[in-house]
Amino acid sequence: MGFEPQAFTPEQLKAAEDLFKQGTGFVLGVARLEQLPLSELPEVAFAGRSNVGKSSLINAVTAQKGLAKTSNTPGRTQQLNYFNLAGKLHLVDLPGYGFAQAPESIVKQWQRMITAYLQGRVNLKRVLLLIDARHGLKKVDREIMEMLDKAAVTYQIILTKTDKISDKELSSTLHKTQEEVAKHAAAYEKIIATSSEKKRGLEELRAEIASLI
Repeated sequence: MGFEPQAFTPEQLKAAEDLFKQGTGFVLGVARLEQLPLSELPEVAFAGRSNVGKSSLINAVTAQKGLAKTSNTPGRTQQLNYFNLAGKLHLVDLPGYGFAQAPESIVKQWQRMITAYLQGRVNLKRVLLLIDARHGLKKVDREIMEMLDKAAVTYQIILTKTDKISDKELSSTLHKTQEEVAKHAAAYEKIIATSSEKKRGLEELRAEIASLI
């Protein structure tokens, strides 16, 4: 069974493209909750397991190569990194979960901060939950989904690295993921399949983000 992504009009896609052309800039890195910016701008957070391709996707969707720092070392992002999109929205890069090359006490500190952020940030419009298309949903992803359900935070599944699998495998992954999404109260029903390397799904993702402003 195939899966059709959210259908946007040409006008919506063009408006989103124009929005992102206005530029995205790094604002600050947040290591503690009290450092969160006092801003009323809507926020869209990027979350996912370590090494899911989060930084690469942020760079691809903003068309700015060095905006988010990429690394082959899982767990490199150790704080919430804030980026300002055209003065209209904040993109927030959350630390990868599920694996981190850091002392256990530091990992637990990150986890507490992320949980508190996700549960208490009023202007957080949506969490984009990145899932590696090669592996699908894992136990740790389902735990995050359950936490977001309880916190009543809307989240949307974004499949990454879809260029690494066949169309048949992608269709299967989409179908299985869609079935799981349907069981979660806070999950947004539409899934977007992306590839940072092949620029796949970026138009739809930009339009989705733009719709939250």
